Amino acid sequence: MIVCGDDALAARLAAELHEVYRERVTLVVPPAPGAEGAPSSPTPGRARAATLLRRVTAAVTRPGPAAPDDTGVFARRIDDSSGEIRLPVEEMAAAEATQEVLRQAGVEQATALALVYEDDEANIRVALAARRLNPRLRLVIRLYNRKLGEHLARLLDQAAAVALPEADRATVDAATTILSDADTAAPALAATAVAGTSKIVEAEGLLLRAVERPPPGPGQLADPGLCVLALLSSTTNDPAGAEGSDSSGSRAPQLLPDEETVAAATGRGTMVLETVAHAGPRPARRVASAAPLAEIFSRRLRWAVAGVVLAVLGLAVTSLFTTPDDPVHATYLIVLDLFSINEPAIGEPAPRQVLQLLSGLVGLALLPILVAGALEALGAFRGSSALRRPSRALSGHVVLLGLGKIGTRVLGRLKELDIPVVCVEEDPEARGVPLARRLRVPVVLGDVTQEGVLEAAKIERAGALLALTSSDTTNLEAALYARSLRPDLRVALRLYDDDFASAVYRTLRAAHPGALTRSRSVSSLAAPAFAGAMMGRQILGAMPVERRVLLFAAVEVAGHAEFEGRTVAEANRPGAWRVVALDTSAPADRHPDLTARPADAGRGDGAGLLWELHPGYVLRPEDRVVLAATRRGLAELLGRHRPAPGAR
Repeated sequence: MIVCGDDALAARLAAELHEVYRERVTLVVPPAPGAEGAPSSPTPGRARAATLLRRVTAAVTRPGPAAPDDTGVFARRIDDSSGEIRLPVEEMAAAEATQEVLRQAGVEQATALALVYEDDEANIRVALAARRLNPRLRLVIRLYNRKLGEHLARLLDQAAAVALPEADRATVDAATTILSDADTAAPALAATAVAGTSKIVEAEGLLLRAVERPPPGPGQLADPGLCVLALLSSTTNDPAGAEGSDSSGSRAPQLLPDEETVAAATGRGTMVLETVAHAGPRPARRVASAAPLAEIFSRRLRWAVAGVVLAVLGLAVTSLFTTPDDPVHATYLIVLDLFSINEPAIGEPAPRQVLQLLSGLVGLALLPILVAGALEALGAFRGSSALRRPSRALSGHVVLLGLGKIGTRVLGRLKELDIPVVCVEEDPEARGVPLARRLRVPVVLGDVTQEGVLEAAKIERAGALLALTSSDTTNLEAALYARSLRPDLRVALRLYDDDFASAVYRTLRAAHPGALTRSRSVSSLAAPAFAGAMMGRQILGAMPVERRVLLFAAVEVAGHAEFEGRTVAEANRPGAWRVVALDTSAPADRHPDLTARPADAGRGDGAGLLWELHPGYVLRPEDRVVLAATRRGLAELLGRHRPAPGAR
């Protein structure tokens, strides 16, 4: 496996492949600052990313004794506590992944290549070169542009098919997978800010919602929902900062426990799969570019127009009874008098003269109404292209800080869930500002660290704060200030540095034990999905369980002795994997990508996923199931390195 990148996602992806799937990995990263070939003056953001990248890679690429591999090439190996010998991550320093660098990394013999540079153009350029060097290579590419990614995947797959016309598709998997760290992490980040919903994974237009439930009281029974996904930590505040991680020991969260373990775990909260809600295309309300009628014509203006219309109708009816004119001619004369374009009624009967004077007075009242309507319409159409301001009555909303790459995707997810949002962004030209304008989401322009900006976003009445700017200190400062205004506010922070995130999480939990605090790293949320794609498996999503990760994957039953001919209850392995859904569609009608929505997949027959499976259902080879699995459980089930007989 080869991983090329320039930020923390590359290092975490290499660690995921190495530690979970036990793969031999070559990590191609830019040189350290100050080294030969490194940029002379990197930008502050790039310097921070490089520092974090070096910190993570230093932990991943630990040196060990040299030993020959199965090809006779010497490589460093590490002995772990289980007695297994595993290959570490080999690191190469290169400012750019050129063809020569790819050859040195062994791309011609590699199984898969991940390109996770932050620059889409760099990923595309390296992908084209890698496909020429090795048509059999499985490619996983990080791209933010979805449409471009679809075209690129088709192009690279077609190139592989042309280069390998006689290849057996069952043994050669040269597929191209396009992923975005923003898309992968956005559901978890958005779900963290949603009241009553803490975890979300999407499959076939459905949203799997999992919630954390507190321990039941004395004499109470916890509702297991559809199934219990995890037992949460037994501690409420760990001074050592190990709460929610593997280092918590017996108090750590237990993923996918069996029923006996759940029943015996008194005093511990649970994370359960509670509901499955449809997330198909929603009506395009609030998204239309035209201004609504209520904004073009205000209520007062509509009442004024109605009064003028009634006055004209009254004058026309009066004219019918007081003059010998027919109805059409009488109405015509009234309209002419209304706009003062009729001849004076000199010599006419008195009723006709009185009606003309009254029509003139109504016409004088009509002129300012027309001017007011024109001005209101102009202001409404101009306002439809401007940023909206939060309304005075807004409450229970999510305050989203930062409309960059991640914030834009999270905003889209929140609107799909019909969650009210107020955005705060310093740069009026930020990536997500046009989306906020199109979705008619209120936006406060300003520096969130300045006094009055969060107040303008109605933070005192908000339900949650989601700080997703690119600056750790900005996110922390905003969270602390928001907590000073609302001690019980739900807060989720995007933090790059894991040590810093642990310290922030520990301190905020200690200072505000009654409020929900979460720290999230986009790279750690996205790494499992990228690693699963490199292994050739479809990862539907990742759910963070405190500081661990639970994966959802689509698996074909055929070829897995753990599933074929077994009941659902027998196929489940506590602590490793659980069958949570069954694809009820016929094999010929299945779309290869379960993350595609039904409209995108071209399916309208109603076939889909069955979530409430009977434990006695016998799995058949033609079935496809959705698994909830731990990282190691999925690696054991689907990885190329199966455990030795008798190994745990």
